[in-house]
Amino acid sequence: MTSSTRIPAPDLLLAGRYRLRSRIGEGGMGSVWLARDQRLNRDVAVKRVVALDGVSAEGAERIREKALHEGRVAVKLAHRNAVAVHDVALDAGTPWLVMEYMPSRSVAEILHTVGALSDVDAAQIGAQVAAAMTTAHEAGIIHRDIKPGNILVAGTEPDAGTVKLTDFGIAHFKGDDVDEGTDVITGTPAYFAPEVARGGVPAEPSDVYSLGSTIYTMVEGQPPFGADEDTAALLDRVARAQIRPPSRAGALHQVLLAMLTPSPSKRPSMAEVRDWLAAIAAAATRSTPDRILTGRLRRPDGAIPLWALTTPQAPRMSTGSYSRSRVTTPLPSQTFAAPRPLVAPVPPAPGTPSGWRKHRSLVISGVIVLGLIAILALIVAL
Repeated sequence: MTSSTRIPAPDLLLAGRYRLRSRIGEGGMGSVWLARDQRLNRDVAVKRVVALDGVSAEGAERIREKALHEGRVAVKLAHRNAVAVHDVALDAGTPWLVMEYMPSRSVAEILHTVGALSDVDAAQIGAQVAAAMTTAHEAGIIHRDIKPGNILVAGTEPDAGTVKLTDFGIAHFKGDDVDEGTDVITGTPAYFAPEVARGGVPAEPSDVYSLGSTIYTMVEGQPPFGADEDTAALLDRVARAQIRPPSRAGALHQVLLAMLTPSPSKRPSMAEVRDWLAAIAAAATRSTPDRILTGRLRRPDGAIPLWALTTPQAPRMSTGSYSRSRVTTPLPSQTFAAPRPLVAPVPPAPGTPSGWRKHRSLVISGVIVLGLIAILALIVAL
């Protein structure tokens, strides 16, 4: 099959069915567009896996097969906290994944804005992702790339506060042959499990570790191994499981240490993590674990967190929102780039005087001085 040049642009009709509207994301492996499904009259997100112009016939066929594989993996997973894949469409020989569209921001984008989340917010997000991954593991699916950029939070009604895991692009069914081989590392280094950094085949415990690293990043403001520009040093720390001890995890401290246990056999299962996180979130929000797992993100007072309500209707998403942001690199060359720091400067610690407090102190001092002057004047007059 040959492909002809069809440059994605607004109003382009893909596969005779999906009308492109605007580009909402772009990563190293392709672009993501908001489109209208003309047949079912609904908005969808469509991801062009990669342009095939200039690719050999053999290479193009491999890319198509990979896209079909991604579709087969994702379609097999049906869960309220996982982005649904509806179709794999071929347009002029180029594969496009057709996915559920949800106006949202990734947790990576949220962290870049707010710096870090509370342990309660992180517990709720983590519990719902763990619920989706428990279902995935039961279906024999290993995600292999759980990270803040692949977790979406809806920011507009009626879905505001809804959490969904996306990008099963490098997922595989347990027992499948891993096509890269044991000398290739695939994923995002800062969220690798130690055994994966050492070249091992990812399995269920690896997903648990990656989710632990992701939750750690939510509460601490950076990954457990930091964001070192020296990729060799970063991978060495990951392989040695040399995490920075969490200092802001609060109620999540114990569960994080369990998820980030160096030995895969000693980590909790994804189902155990789901239940643990749901119980922590329920206790903090005066709710129940079942409501935590089936509802939207809530503050203890029942309101949706403000940081989740800042997404416009059709956001321009950065790498990681629907799109794929990762590396596939042979070991031991380790030439991939370290992840960009996800966070803004950490806000002042509680108790630190803010600007208005300083001004209030000046006003009070001034009032006291004026009072003393008035008293002295009265004494002189008497």
